[in-house]
Amino acid sequence: MTVFVTGGCGFIGTHFVQKWLSSHSETLVNIDKLTYAANQKTSQIESPHYHFIQLDIIDKHELGALLRQYQPRAVVHFAAETHVDRSIKAPSDFITTNINGTYSLLQACLDYYLSLGDKAQSSFKLINISTDEVYGALDSEQPGFTEMSPLSPNSPYSASKAGADLLARSFFQTYGLPVITTRCSNNFGPHQNSEKFIPTIINSISLGKEIPIYGQGKQIRDWLYVLDHIDALLTVLDRGERGQVYNIGGGTELENIELAKQICTIMAEMMGREAEAYHSSIQYVDDRPGHDFRYAIQCEFIENTLGWNSRYDFSSALKSTVSAFLQNPNNV
Repeated sequence: MTVFVTGGCGFIGTHFVQKWLSSHSETLVNIDKLTYAANQKTSQIESPHYHFIQLDIIDKHELGALLRQYQPRAVVHFAAETHVDRSIKAPSDFITTNINGTYSLLQACLDYYLSLGDKAQSSFKLINISTDEVYGALDSEQPGFTEMSPLSPNSPYSASKAGADLLARSFFQTYGLPVITTRCSNNFGPHQNSEKFIPTIINSISLGKEIPIYGQGKQIRDWLYVLDHIDALLTVLDRGERGQVYNIGGGTELENIELAKQICTIMAEMMGREAEAYHSSIQYVDDRPGHDFRYAIQCEFIENTLGWNSRYDFSSALKSTVSAFLQNPNNV
């Protein structure tokens, strides 16, 4: 048996590949375009149970040929442009990959699915990995989003992911393609691209630079350790219901400025410095256009129906992440 992943050289995809190869004997085929955000080492892993193929998912015909060649029982779709700031400066890349690329994948998977016999069709799944940002923003008093919350994206990135989600839903409703969508909160952990919030803070401190914080740093995010996310995705792959949406969150909401100060304190302890030496490096910069104030999601559905719960302590996971970046500044 075989499982496909798209975008398996990205941050979350890399952790999925590593977890899969350490715990499964089933073959994993990783399809990745290898953009600037890719972890090149993931493409170079040597294992009899792993195949890497460099390919842009916009290429529906090649995707179809690979699906027919490897006959996967499931596809886990990570491939996406994900950096909000980049989506503000160059939204066309996000439309191309996140919407058009997802459409190509859905069409190729539908053609493949319809070619399968009844038994193979009954076990096939396509897991569409999305984000809580498709729900829009909350104020400080509102309850977290549920799977039934309306989509109200505010950035080109989140709009492109919402578009992908709606396409995935339509392929389930109209054609019966067995799609499941997961929507996660902000991930963190080793191997994350240097443009993301936590790596930016760590790298700024390490290089003796100012720590840039948008606005007054009051925006609130729910933080999910990437290994918790991978456990949730494996649970969905095993037991998720076709056509369903599952929210996956970490249950730790923090203001950006509070998280930045926590990282300053952790790094000060690790490097034998006073925390204030790093706190004083925080520099407030002009806020991002249309910056969402707060993201928060409720995870009771996946907890109650599939039995998944986050199990990593946030403080310990954050310290482990900082340590990993200090040991390996190149994030590989």
